[in-house]
Amino acid sequence: MGKDKVEIFDTTLRDGEQVPGCKLDTEQKLIIAERLDELGVDVIEAGFPISSPGDFKSVNEIAKLVKNARVCGLTRAVKKDIEVAAEAIKDAKRPRIHTGIGTSESHIKYKFNSTQDKIIERAVDAVAYAKTFVEDVEFYAEDAGRTDNEFLARICEAAIKAGATVLNIPDTTGYCLPEEYGAKMKYLKENVKGIEKAILSCHCHNDLGLATANSIAGVVNGARQIECTINGIGERAGNTSLEEVVMIMRQHPYLNLDTDINSKLLWDTSTMVSQKMGMPVQPNKAIVGSNAFAHSSGIHQDGVIKQRETYEIIDPKDVGVSESSIVLTARSGRAALAYRAKNVGYELTKLQLDVVYQNFLKYADVKKEILDEDIHEIVETSNIGIKNMA
Repeated sequence: MGKDKVEIFDTTLRDGEQVPGCKLDTEQKLIIAERLDELGVDVIEAGFPISSPGDFKSVNEIAKLVKNARVCGLTRAVKKDIEVAAEAIKDAKRPRIHTGIGTSESHIKYKFNSTQDKIIERAVDAVAYAKTFVEDVEFYAEDAGRTDNEFLARICEAAIKAGATVLNIPDTTGYCLPEEYGAKMKYLKENVKGIEKAILSCHCHNDLGLATANSIAGVVNGARQIECTINGIGERAGNTSLEEVVMIMRQHPYLNLDTDINSKLLWDTSTMVSQKMGMPVQPNKAIVGSNAFAHSSGIHQDGVIKQRETYEIIDPKDVGVSESSIVLTARSGRAALAYRAKNVGYELTKLQLDVVYQNFLKYADVKKEILDEDIHEIVETSNIGIKNMA
């Protein structure tokens, strides 16, 4: 059975850049956009062109630079927004306009002081107007996660009739549970006339730590695009993490879902984005955190040394990490010490290891982590008469 392709829509340069302190200049955005294109993302949401002259310029320059991915500009359901976005992306090989409006009762009542019928009318007008500039138009129903499914189906159907090629179903506040978000996608697949003419897209936020789980639930239930960011960066608690959804689908082949992402570039891309935005990656972050392939527990270390798959479900090389790390701490065992000692030139017999290990524990109780230079000192002060073979 062939695998269905899930398109990766990267919004690092739009949603990710909205994080306080993560503002990028045009040159930095171009470097990241070029890497995203090399990484294999299908769509790069380059920015919100009407928001500032600087953002317009960046989107325009990215549109000229990108060779393979679609380049997308975000707008509100406002004619001027759409006109400015169309101008910004006019040089893209594959341009897309992303337009939409809030659809939840809260947004309709308090944000727009409007009615459902008027919101549908505004959505249709926006999609139809965007369609006069580009063929590829994505419609977003902001706060779809808290929108009544029946009304959501109505507005999606109207957007398709107006020319939308992609329907973005955002869990804007990160409120949904995976089964709720998945059921919402299933409902739309089964109840929207003409749904076969459009791609359903997941755009999930991480306020409750469920962005990745919700996005996977979405594609399992029929969505074929995931909107995400490198390192899961984004407003408030962040967005769906690109590296997580890509590797989940790859590590679960029975889902019959995959992407065109070159996973061997994930680690390097993560580092690049972290450095450019000045936003550190938490050490225990899945896939790209510094501890993702590091082992300090003696039991785990022994298992990994004997057979990597014992405690690692992903080969580090598949995401661009050269090898697993055996970190020496007071919780490490003899196997880890022997492994690291061998790497720096010491072949220890069992008796020698027993002596060195007792000395090692004294050092490890004082230092958080034992480094290579410490190993030399530990072996030398253990007085076992062994020479370094390195």
